[in-house]
This record gives sequence, structure tokens and C-alpha cells, in this order.
Amino acid sequence: MKTDNSSFEMAEEFKCLGTTLTHQNSFLREIKSRLKSENTCSHSVQNLLSSSLLSKKLMIKVYRTIILPVVLYGCETWSLTLRKEERTLRVFQNRALRRIFGPKRDEETREWRKLHNEELNDLYSSLNIFCVIKSIGIGCVAM
Repeated sequence: MKTDNSSFEMAEEFKCLGTTLTHQNSFLREIKSRLKSENTCSHSVQNLLSSSLLSKKLMIKVYRTIILPVVLYGCETWSLTLRKEERTLRVFQNRALRRIFGPKRDEETREWRKLHNEELNDLYSSLNIFCVIKSIGIGCVAM
């Protein structure tokens, strides 16, 4: 493309403000990159999140102030329209919340089990990650 005395080449992808933009407008690779950074961050606060000395409320604050911003960095540029992107983000959030809330003892069988997604949503009582991203631009209701 040429304008005045300048010419511009078309790029398959480029990095802008820490986010990789592609000509196909696909953000799945960027989301996976952010989740990889989150794994590093989570590993550094693993002792906090697995401590029995901290309350669940304080662990949620650690999640919201340390881990979530790492994942959401640059999300203002994401246009999340695909189910695959939404699913990837929800899986991340559910995995993080399961680490915080731990297993639950079944009343009938007396065995330990993982919390179901609905139980996690009830315990977390906040917007899911997909709604947080959408609320930055257009608003979202609590689920």
C-alpha cells in the first residue's frame, strides 16, 4: 500500500502494545500465550494458594490481583467471538478456582470429589472471565 511518499507492507502478524495481532483477527494464540504467562505467575504464588493458613476470601483476592491481570493484559484488543476462545478462558478460570476451593466431600458416599462448574460459580460469586473481558467494552451481566 502506498500513500504519499511512504509504502507499507502487509504483515501476517505484528505485535502492538504487547498483543500479537493477525490478519485473520484470531486471538486464540494470544490467549494461549497469556495463559502460559499465567502458569508462570501461578507457580510463583503456589505456596500462597495451597496454604491452609489463608482464608478462601484472601486466596480469591490473590487470584484477582495477581493472576487475573496477567491473563487479561491486552484483552482490550481481543474480539472474542468464537466458542473455542470462550471455552479456553472458562477452563482456565475453573482450574484456578478448583485450586483455591479444593475438593468437596460428598455427603452420601463420604468420598472427595472435584467441584462442579456450577458449584464453582456459586462459590466465586463474581463475573466469569469471559464477562469481565466483555464488560471492558460493552458491559455484561453477572452469571
